[in-house]
Amino acid sequence: MTDSPEHLTILPEMQLEGFTNGDLLSQVLAQIRLTGDRVYSATLEPGERLALECGSAHVCLLQTGQVQIRRDAEAAMQLAPGDVFLLPHALDDLTLTAAEGPATLAICRFWFDAGSFRSMLFALPWLIHIRQAEAAAWSEGLLHFMLLEARDVQPGGALMVSRLIDLTVIRVLRTWVQQGAASGWLGGLSDARIARALKAIHEQPRQQWRIEALAKLAGMSRSSFCERFSTLVGRAPLRYQNEWRLTLARTLLATQDSRIGDVGFAVGYESEAAFSRAYKAFFGRSPRQDHGARAAANGADQPGG
Repeated sequence: MTDSPEHLTILPEMQLEGFTNGDLLSQVLAQIRLTGDRVYSATLEPGERLALECGSAHVCLLQTGQVQIRRDAEAAMQLAPGDVFLLPHALDDLTLTAAEGPATLAICRFWFDAGSFRSMLFALPWLIHIRQAEAAAWSEGLLHFMLLEARDVQPGGALMVSRLIDLTVIRVLRTWVQQGAASGWLGGLSDARIARALKAIHEQPRQQWRIEALAKLAGMSRSSFCERFSTLVGRAPLRYQNEWRLTLARTLLATQDSRIGDVGFAVGYESEAAFSRAYKAFFGRSPRQDHGARAAANGADQPGG
């Protein structure tokens, strides 16, 4: 047998293709897991401050009136009717106040899974603001449906609300990227050269990429590529590659029945020991723990489990 490792077939049950096909933004957003549990309306009188739950993230639609949002001593930002804004981090130094007249908001509360693609979440700013002109085509319909679900207590309603919040957050992030306003990790998608390198890393996680090869794909010199990539993505290219592999591995462990060593091989590690060390260093827990958690959950679903 003369086939090299790069030509060996990944076991069919790994189904890695489902995690690396599709457009680049979809690949990354698919790795972000969140749980939403509440949708509600709030009306503020002039000068009244909106109280948001500490420790949660929020996405809001300003339905009527105007509000000002401020963080610490930064200048206040004025929000107009129809604007959508995402607050991805739990902030206790945020004030959101009705301006001249009463204001009504639709508010969704959620949490990002702590194990989601952390390098992306850390790069998100404290506020993502989508103006009415860019949000009108989808925001009213989504939030109207969510408010209906929140008021109509029916079996499955909690799951419906959570999934709808999930869709809303993804729609906000996608609009933000399309506007070219994205910063941090998502800013890499707005640079065609860096996006080519990101696409290669995402679609070929088993490939042992070298800086020279990625720079060639981007059509840049090695030094210019490293500097530009690190500036936009917030990670050096090889560090980002490793984090993407581990993020894929975590998803595979949570959704597939494959052995830990096979998962590590599928994302580019030559041995189970090397994979386990890298996984634990990044997530703070061993792959066996995440693999075992899935097995335990499956056992609980079985009759008599």
